[in-house]
Amino acid sequence: MSLAHPTFEAPAWRWLKDKVWGLEHAFERARASGRAEDDTRIRIFFVLAVFATAFMVLAIGATRAAIFSDAGPGSGYAAPVGAARADLVDRNGAMLAADLLHYGLYVDPREIWDAEEVRRNLIRTFPDINRQRLNKVLKSDRRGFVASGLTPEQRSTIHALGLPGVSFEPEERRVYPLGHTAAHLIGFADTGGVGLAGAERALNDTIRAGGGGTTPVALSIDLRVQAALEDELYKAAAEFAPKGAVGIVTNVHTGEILGMASYPTFDPNQAAKAGDDARLNRAAAAIYEMGSTFKAFTVAIGLDTGVATPSSTFDAREPFKLGYRTIHDYHATRKILTLVEVFQNSSNIGTAKLAESIGGERLSRYFTNLGLTRPAQVELMESARPLTPRKWDMDAVASTSFGHGMNVSPLAVTSAMGALLNGGYLVPLTIKKLDAGQRPKGQRVVSEQTSLQMLQIMRANVIGGSGKSADAPGLSVGGKTGTGEKYDPAIRGYSNDKQVSSFAAVFPTAGTVEQDRYFVLILMDEPHGTAKTYGFSTGGWVAAPAAGRVIDRIAPFLGVQREAERIKIIGDDKPVGNGH
Repeated sequence: MSLAHPTFEAPAWRWLKDKVWGLEHAFERARASGRAEDDTRIRIFFVLAVFATAFMVLAIGATRAAIFSDAGPGSGYAAPVGAARADLVDRNGAMLAADLLHYGLYVDPREIWDAEEVRRNLIRTFPDINRQRLNKVLKSDRRGFVASGLTPEQRSTIHALGLPGVSFEPEERRVYPLGHTAAHLIGFADTGGVGLAGAERALNDTIRAGGGGTTPVALSIDLRVQAALEDELYKAAAEFAPKGAVGIVTNVHTGEILGMASYPTFDPNQAAKAGDDARLNRAAAAIYEMGSTFKAFTVAIGLDTGVATPSSTFDAREPFKLGYRTIHDYHATRKILTLVEVFQNSSNIGTAKLAESIGGERLSRYFTNLGLTRPAQVELMESARPLTPRKWDMDAVASTSFGHGMNVSPLAVTSAMGALLNGGYLVPLTIKKLDAGQRPKGQRVVSEQTSLQMLQIMRANVIGGSGKSADAPGLSVGGKTGTGEKYDPAIRGYSNDKQVSSFAAVFPTAGTVEQDRYFVLILMDEPHGTAKTYGFSTGGWVAAPAAGRVIDRIAPFLGVQREAERIKIIGDDKPVGNGH
């Protein structure tokens, strides 16, 4: 009895083994019979059969890969997995960001006879090359990476030099063809295809999911609006030399951001070279004490609660003493003012007295409902949390009523203003293009009647109040100036020299509540007065004129027609003038 275990063989292997042995026996029989030529023919036939089978397998595999694989369809280069990103376009399809083919530059010193010649030619052809890295690679004993992001033109120029040891590898790179235009809204992504700021970060999953496809991601901005907004904002910044500036344009019914600018700005193609100050999105990530623009909220709350009507009066003849503090008017009128006149004259005294009648509980509740006590509702990750009073005592009520003691972002103000002007609904802001005719229904925060009254009051302020310089002929512009003195830790108080000056505008104010309507905000952080402004740097002097110019330029793009209008001040039955 044998102790050896039988060896198990699969049928396929057993069949192949039998065939090979059968072929070998055929060779032996051919030699034994003296027919060596048959032996050679059989061996040649066998080798040919093996090679034919191998080539057939390779051909089938290649055909299957070509037909059924979706790696890099329609292109000569497939981007690394996870790196590709969909194109970004504006609401009209204009290109904002795209993945384009670039090249990485590599050098292998083992193939180089004259390292100094290669070094000299590369530096002359590509002056921005990292010379320290190039020197390190040339002195090494292996192929190394030297530079990335070479354009096809740069690659061709270097390739034409015929330098030994120099080679290239394709790579995808995110490109922003418009440079600094809308840089803070678009944002930027890293070389690994991950969004780091702006829409690139906020919509990262959507953009990456569309990578390699043909459908772009459409943002809400209109490049024509954006260009006009940036142009006027930068002109104002050049004139008044502020520390920073913000410009925003929105559709109050949809919440779509049609334009957003932050000054200073940067080029997202070279984001790493920009400083933190330039990359800061002041519209979303910075918070300010907005000053008198907040009076629009206080007046609206007074109307909505029934505490006041447009014709209610407030005695502003003397400063208002409230506890330990005394409230003064910047533009002292020293007379009894109606609510509309309080707004037109931007009276701190009248506004504080209105807020006192409203009360801390109701005022804070309305501020919360208007979204002013939380980050602005928008996709941007940069949206900043506000600073609000810890306790809503009468001091806080008076201060916040005219925009002090509460720091909010310009986007939060924009969202809240939209609710006052669109019929009373708080609609989230969005950087995504919405479908035509789509109007999201937000939470109601004030009545439709209050909204219509605020449109008329803001229009009255541009006709005969602090916002005169923002008027644009035939566009029925309304608005509110704002000048907030900045708190200075050095003096432990508010500075007379450092201000946040702004203008919040709406157009057209005429028409039904459902009519298309747009909001414009211009803000200057610490502007400086000029001889032209008689040294003044308040909102009416530095921000309102810029807002008016923006409105005048963008109205045709938004389909707003210029119309002659009969102006009527609330509470008066007589027409007081004609719009032009």
